[in-house]
Amino acid sequence: MNKKNLLLLITVLCAIVLINNSCKKQQQTSVAQLLSTGTWQLASIKVTHTNKLVTTYDTLNTNCNLLQSFIFKSDNTCTYANFDCKQQQATGHWQLSTDQLTLSIPDMTCQDTTKAGSSKPFVNAQLINVGQYSLVMQTGDYNVIPTTTNSTKVIRYGFIRQNKP
Repeated sequence: MNKKNLLLLITVLCAIVLINNSCKKQQQTSVAQLLSTGTWQLASIKVTHTNKLVTTYDTLNTNCNLLQSFIFKSDNTCTYANFDCKQQQATGHWQLSTDQLTLSIPDMTCQDTTKAGSSKPFVNAQLINVGQYSLVMQTGDYNVIPTTTNSTKVIRYGFIRQNKP
């Protein structure tokens, strides 16, 4: 085989590879689809307190024997079971921001161990990771920069997806 034919063969092969790789791939799974697939079981809660630039960390619910879980449905309703290690079923309606980076559940009220006795913990939750098997979101003062004059509190929730029964 002479050099011309070899060069033509290599060019044709490169063209085939480029055309094949430029074909449209399957659409990525959206955040809404990932959220509404299965039950999300709470795996960890970490609280970061920053007071005048001194940061402390707490891990909550270390002695809780209740299974805490989040279920998001495709009709934009959701249920949180046993929030703050209190036996309960809190329900609400969820929505994602346009950029799918913030989850909002403005109408979910959960019983908790605060002095008030209840809170709306997921009015604004920043999505850190949403994958096939893990969900990490944080609430609180996540968009406030700690300074020498203010205090911030950020709560980070880690969930793992459970298979559907």
